[in-house]
Amino acid sequence: MTDDQPPTLSREAFLAAMPNGALGDKLGIEVVEVTPERVVATMPVEGNTQPYGLLHGGASVVLAESLGSIGSALHAHPDRVAVGIDINATHHRSATTGLVTGVATPVHLGRTSACFEVVISDDRGKRVCTARITCALIPAERLAR
Repeated sequence: MTDDQPPTLSREAFLAAMPNGALGDKLGIEVVEVTPERVVATMPVEGNTQPYGLLHGGASVVLAESLGSIGSALHAHPDRVAVGIDINATHHRSATTGLVTGVATPVHLGRTSACFEVVISDDRGKRVCTARITCALIPAERLAR
């Protein structure tokens, strides 16, 4: 490595250094598994509801984007960084209590983009939401501009 090249983190150091982010912390998102094949996290329903007491759809989208972004960043590391460019979600049923669990699996892992499907389920294993997130994989130096 020359002096003008950034240091490269190991996969383990990269994952340990990846913060949940302020919004993820506020929503109580807890990442429980990260592998190249899947990223899993939980989020409490309580505190993340809309006025009718149902899990807020926006909270589900934040969970999905968090998981897809982590998976994309892991795929992009160490040469590129992942930035979200598209997300969509379908809300299938409501959740009113307990935890929801999101599982992100790759749909496409390319050189310049990554796409993940995220399935969010309730405590009974019933699907609450299905989302798809696409991230652009860009050279890290482009973020410094």
